Amino acid sequence: MIESSVSVCPVPDEQQPLNEYEQLKSSGFFRTATLDLQQYVSNLLWLWCWSWVVAGPIAAASFAPNKHAAQFLLCGAIGASMGVVLAVARLYLGWSYVRDRLMNQTIFYEETGWYDGQNWTKPLEILTRDRLIVSYQIKPILQRLRRTCAWLGLFLLSGGTIWYFL
Repeated sequence: MIESSVSVCPVPDEQQPLNEYEQLKSSGFFRTATLDLQQYVSNLLWLWCWSWVVAGPIAAASFAPNKHAAQFLLCGAIGASMGVVLAVARLYLGWSYVRDRLMNQTIFYEETGWYDGQNWTKPLEILTRDRLIVSYQIKPILQRLRRTCAWLGLFLLSGGTIWYFL
């Protein structure tokens, strides 16, 4: 039944929400959010460590490590966290875009270019399928990313508090 509705779907393959979801799920960067918790945290820690390549020299220029070790470490850690914050924000934006495309009953698509956009109303069976994907696949990913943002916020807030007492 779904296949008959999909076959009359005027939306180009690369713009169909289900295909956008599959592409996102299989892409290297966005797949990070779908990994098991240990791999997910490991990837974020890896990114945080690599962000020190930029944050470390800036922190060292601001606070000499041999004179102000605590300020240097705190400044570097907070600076390196900005790389993680940007990555998590990008993950969240990508996954929420696909969620919105799957949840909407009517989707906008371009036939050949920006000047000839159209709207297509999904049949009930496709809308139901897409909303089930959102409920069982995408919502847990977005919840994980929101929790990550909360932990990052707590880390930055505690860093600011420690900075205040230094």
